[in-house]
Amino acid sequence: MIETAPDTDIAHFDIVVIGGGINGAGIARDAAGRGYSVCLCEAGDVGGGTSSASTKLIHGGLRYLEHYEFLLVRKALKEREVLWKIAPHIIRPMRFVLPHHEGLRPAWLLRLGLFLYDHIGGRKLLPATRTIDLRRHETGGPLKPAYRKAFEYSDCWVEDSRLVVLNLRDAQARGADIRPRTAVTGASFSDGLWRLALAGPSGEGEEISARVVINAAGPWVDQVLRTVFGHNDAHNVRLVRGSHIVIPRKFEHDRSYIFQNSDDRIIFAIPYEDDYTLIGTTDAEHGEEMVRPEISQAEIRYLCEMASAYFRQPVTADDVVWTYSGVRPLFDDGASKAQEATRDYVIRADEHVGGGSLINIFGGKITTYRKLAEAILDDVGELIGARGESWTGGSALPGGDFAIAAAGDLRNRLAGRYPFIADDLLRRLIRHYGTDVTEVLGAAASVDELGRDFGAGLYECEVRYLMQREWAVAAEDVVFRRTRLGIGMSDEQISALASWMAQARDEAVRR
Repeated sequence: MIETAPDTDIAHFDIVVIGGGINGAGIARDAAGRGYSVCLCEAGDVGGGTSSASTKLIHGGLRYLEHYEFLLVRKALKEREVLWKIAPHIIRPMRFVLPHHEGLRPAWLLRLGLFLYDHIGGRKLLPATRTIDLRRHETGGPLKPAYRKAFEYSDCWVEDSRLVVLNLRDAQARGADIRPRTAVTGASFSDGLWRLALAGPSGEGEEISARVVINAAGPWVDQVLRTVFGHNDAHNVRLVRGSHIVIPRKFEHDRSYIFQNSDDRIIFAIPYEDDYTLIGTTDAEHGEEMVRPEISQAEIRYLCEMASAYFRQPVTADDVVWTYSGVRPLFDDGASKAQEATRDYVIRADEHVGGGSLINIFGGKITTYRKLAEAILDDVGELIGARGESWTGGSALPGGDFAIAAAGDLRNRLAGRYPFIADDLLRRLIRHYGTDVTEVLGAAASVDELGRDFGAGLYECEVRYLMQREWAVAAEDVVFRRTRLGIGMSDEQISALASWMAQARDEAVRR
């Protein structure tokens, strides 16, 4: 319930979250479920920054063991199966093949690291590591013959931007006020309350108040501290760009590869959206100012050369059909190299104003977003009183209310209800919406009743659902974040979708 601030008529909340990425979304969900009144403001599209530009992995971070981040790896490993259980539609297990490279880390060291990886995180459902002979195993076929031995281990895949949206949908269902395309432009603190100035989607101004403000702006966290809170010397995060390339499918099996390089970095080659292979990521310094990240030619060259060192058929820049880049806001711990900077989150209350009621988040991994939210709620409880217990690890996200073992039953049930839906389309819809597929397709009894076909398996009914239920406004929101269908769509198809969405918005306003 939205209250009004004492002696005013402005909306008042227990907590205002700045930032609609995965950390902000997880905090809003947890807080709303405990009974706090919550408002989340995101200046752009929800999940529109780093949280939609990851390598799409729920993982412990095998390479972090080399930097002795054992606690981070353990925390992340324990989260894999927790998140898989609450979102089995958008998270699924994946096996990774790590070829042994004669000139790099010795086989015994790889096996030791994987032994730790298997045993320090409470693994119960995911299969353990095994050694494979690449000369006889199907995963050796796409690789150069020099690679004869490999280790196969488990992690999970996630539809990252959908994880953000589903957390926000659940937060909203529990009472949170979710405001995409709403920027916080100013803040002041007096008499125990924050007053925040907002600029809405059309530039309209509003003022709200809160007892606690959480700055979860990701790469913009320091920028928010400077422009909203007046901390002109704020410098807490190191901006590191991670870029990926997408090429036509490189291999037919369903495993992923993890490749080592002589610079001590690793990259992944992952089956992606059925028809493609995703290769990444890089670690490039992004500078001081948070500008829109774009892959450089040097990064494309690096990824192609590194993948070509392993694959029989080289990867070239001409193979690239799509790229994306995101900026990791790593806590600036003074590490000399980007790959050595900690990936763990750091939570700090502001020292200058608000008596600790401005809480800033620096860094973090998508895998540990839920644990970060629990830690934040512990701090909030100390400030304004605790409410409820931790609960998010046992409650399904929207569409995920089915057991992992029952995924086949769900598919059969939906196929029976919608027999006219092609198998590949139904598989995609289930992987995006789970049991909410029935809300997307409604009472449709034929393909014609799905509405206009925009291409790549995107129909009008899905677009309407995304606009009405998941805050999609622009064509880019639909085809590159809520889905990745834009990779296979032409510019003309995307432009036609944009025109249709604009008309649909106008019609909604007139109604």
